[in-house]
Amino acid sequence: MRKLLTWLLVTLGVAALVRKLRRRREEAEQAAVGSVATDTAPAAAPEPTAAEPATADPADELRRKLAETRTDDEGSAEPADASVDERRAEVHEQGRATLDQMQPPGEG
Repeated sequence: MRKLLTWLLVTLGVAALVRKLRRRREEAEQAAVGSVATDTAPAAAPEPTAAEPATADPADELRRKLAETRTDDEGSAEPADASVDERRAEVHEQGRATLDQMQPPGEG
């Protein structure tokens, strides 16, 4: 009985995978046919929106996200007022304080 159930579930999984792959291939073919028809008059690609389905180009979406995070990071950069030695001393002091907190009160 257990083997039968396993075979049934595997068969259903394989069938679902085949359907999904076929659907993807058909959508890609339709998009290719659609792009050939509109290839005579190229137009700028619209920006992907959050309401747009996941069929948008993942590379474009990643590029957009990277551009957003780069602009966010540029604004939050700390000024480099402290010299390297001052910064190093500060980091070492923080490390020592953390070690002191981790040691039991009876030691040291």
